[in-house]
Amino acid sequence: MTAIGADAAVDERIAKVGVIRKLLLKPELGATIGTVIVFVFFASLSDVFRSPDGIANWLDPASTLGIMAVAVALLMIGGEFDLSAGVLTATTGLSTGMLSTYYGWNLWAALGASLLLALAVGYINGYLVVRTGLPSFIITLGTFLMLQGLNIGITKIVTNSVLVDAIDETTGYDVAHKLFATEVTIAGAQFRVAILWWLAITAVGSWLLLRTRFGNWTFAVGGDTNAARNVGVPAKRTKITLFMIVSGAAWFVGSINAIRLTSVQANGGVGAELTFIVAAVIGGCLLTGGYGSVIGASLGALIFGMTSQGIIYAGWDANWFKFFLGAMLLLAVLANQLVRRYAEQTRR
Repeated sequence: MTAIGADAAVDERIAKVGVIRKLLLKPELGATIGTVIVFVFFASLSDVFRSPDGIANWLDPASTLGIMAVAVALLMIGGEFDLSAGVLTATTGLSTGMLSTYYGWNLWAALGASLLLALAVGYINGYLVVRTGLPSFIITLGTFLMLQGLNIGITKIVTNSVLVDAIDETTGYDVAHKLFATEVTIAGAQFRVAILWWLAITAVGSWLLLRTRFGNWTFAVGGDTNAARNVGVPAKRTKITLFMIVSGAAWFVGSINAIRLTSVQANGGVGAELTFIVAAVIGGCLLTGGYGSVIGASLGALIFGMTSQGIIYAGWDANWFKFFLGAMLLLAVLANQLVRRYAEQTRR
């Protein structure tokens, strides 16, 4: 057998790949390195940052962001965006609050109704995207604006203000508080239960993406929708499901915030959708779809939490946070491009 024949006989799918190369091909590698660097940096500036209380403080904002980042990462890997995700967290919280406080519903019935509303919004977003072929950016931008107007308009009509409060006085609140907003004492510090939900959802999201047929479909439709459809992937159903996963996560985060704070502002969640996308991009998701990591998105949220609190503990002006966030986004995009290019070269 000639040298060329011997080389051709080696199937790239069974070729041995070194450990370093495997690590370099991981979408979450950059976020992992970034997490370590950010932690070491702020831990060296503040003893409080690395204390149990400090850890609890920066894990708290990371948890709710991380829950959304997992769902948004799945959607981005599927090749789409949802700009209505942030304001939908407020929509679901307002719905739950108004139904339970102003109309006397049991809190759990109100939560169920707001979940159905969220899933309906996700379904409509996904259906319009796959039906019209318009960019999801445009479709969900329209949804964002409509929800923002409905949140303020309906809240004013029902409450004569822009706030729904007294959720803690509703029937069923005590049980809901234990599930969504209780605290767990570890090493003398109070950790929110949302952190445990974040870890569980990250594990489930990673399993769904990497170990199931639906995960394969998600990568396929994000890489090339037409090619995926040609080999039998239910592209439309997959994309609609991904939008509904994002809306379900928005309901969950909206419920956590409403039950924890016992009130919801009508203008809440505006602008948060960009933070969700930033966390996913820092975690290794490409804006073009077909590539990314759920674990990386959670690490992106963790970097967000550490930076937001680390700047405060270091005694800096909080306005520096936006600078750090923008810098991390640019570095993540550049790093993701290099990793993706390297991954494509290794397959040739």
